[in-house]
Amino acid sequence: MDNNLAIVYLSIFVGLLAIAGASVFRQILKTRRVESAITRLRDKLTKDQGTSQEYYELASIYSDKKLFSQAVKLFQKAIKAAEQEEEENISVIYNGLGYAYFAQEQYDIAIRQYKEALKSNPNYVTALNNLGHAYEQKNLTVPALQAYEQALLSEPTNKTAQRRAESLRKRLVPSA
Repeated sequence: MDNNLAIVYLSIFVGLLAIAGASVFRQILKTRRVESAITRLRDKLTKDQGTSQEYYELASIYSDKKLFSQAVKLFQKAIKAAEQEEEENISVIYNGLGYAYFAQEQYDIAIRQYKEALKSNPNYVTALNNLGHAYEQKNLTVPALQAYEQALLSEPTNKTAQRRAESLRKRLVPSA
């Protein structure tokens, strides 16, 4: 009986170790993949002019790593390259740049970037949600609600816009 219980405990322990090991291994592979992308892109972009996609990709990685000042510079280079390439998806780059400024609590600049994103794609729901969030951070309830409602016109099932718009509507309705 004691022997069987020990085997069960040992099996559970080995199983947990295997799960933990697999998780660590996956994280190592993911980190290596990201680091190799950084190295590849950085090397290429220091040697010659890159495409808007390459600048955007490296800027996005830097944003994920919370290196926002480096990301801002790369997003700006991506915008310049996109303008030269007449890139259609420039709104995504402006949105990324807005996010980098937002993360640094530079809300006015972030708002300007989100609006630029919306100039080229007025129904870009992510930029609309981000614009609403930036307005909220500045305590500008009415423009924030308008941004979320615009997002809902484009995508009625957008959970973020639904939740935030409902919350803002409650703030605007005076208590009876």
